Amino acid sequence: MSSNRKPTLLVTGASGHLGRQVLELLLGNYEGKIIAATRTPEKLAEFKQRGVIVRHADFEDQDSLRLAFEGVDRLLLISTDAVDVPGRRLNQHRNAVKAAEQSRVKHVVYTSLMNPGPDSPASVAPDHRGTEEALAATRMGWTVLRENIYTDVLLFSFPQAVQQGKLFNAIGDGKAAYITREDCARAAAAALSSSFEGRQILDITGPHAVSQYELADILSQMTGQEVSYMPLALEAHIQNMVAAGLPRQVAADLASFDAAIAQGKFSAVSSTVKDLTGRDPVSLVDFLATHRDALRQRAAVSEL
Repeated sequence: MSSNRKPTLLVTGASGHLGRQVLELLLGNYEGKIIAATRTPEKLAEFKQRGVIVRHADFEDQDSLRLAFEGVDRLLLISTDAVDVPGRRLNQHRNAVKAAEQSRVKHVVYTSLMNPGPDSPASVAPDHRGTEEALAATRMGWTVLRENIYTDVLLFSFPQAVQQGKLFNAIGDGKAAYITREDCARAAAAALSSSFEGRQILDITGPHAVSQYELADILSQMTGQEVSYMPLALEAHIQNMVAAGLPRQVAADLASFDAAIAQGKFSAVSSTVKDLTGRDPVSLVDFLATHRDALRQRAAVSEL
């Protein structure tokens, strides 16, 4: 690569929520070539019209990955959502890592999970740990972004908590430094377009770690509806979700994150988002303030 040529960047999973946000950020800030890889190129027609090169890539098809990664200098590997069969996602990620090395990609940025070690009870931890190990076994440079839990997912459970006046889960006294998907996208775009060529692991977190008791207080203040936190035993929480209609395995997978938070796996706070982007991550309070009306409206709908 000549010294005056901007590196060619590629984003996998580009038709997903995070991928689209990264593409938008790159289009606004990056002057080099941008490639979007996806199983569904037709979903990215708008980006193609704006100058993004769109390529087909299937994580189950090694040849399609190699072709998609040709000529790429830096690659963002967004973790896939293939969690239907144990080991499937890890195999997909290994396919991508192998294809990246074969295509002579110089640097891979990977969206991982906070503390994915063998002692983590989070059901997805083995996939992320295995992907990090696959990267470490290559000759490529890489940046692992260990993301905390998305603040956005709280919008699924909070309306019911507002309606009932009680927040139920199995987190207990544990804390999490929730991070918005938008801030994760900003960190990923910055890491992908940076000049860093070595190897690093970075924690991607919000500005504060908060407990469920604090969350209940914040909800009360935001909505004017008194909300209290009611900790549950892990099995009781799983049974409640099953009774609400979730398959047992899905409920257990969701509850595994409660167990991980309870053990402190998501409590670390870092300055990485600001270090990478120059801007502080959005706080939980500010995020919920932006969605205050949605919380109230969803809670109101659930009462009908």
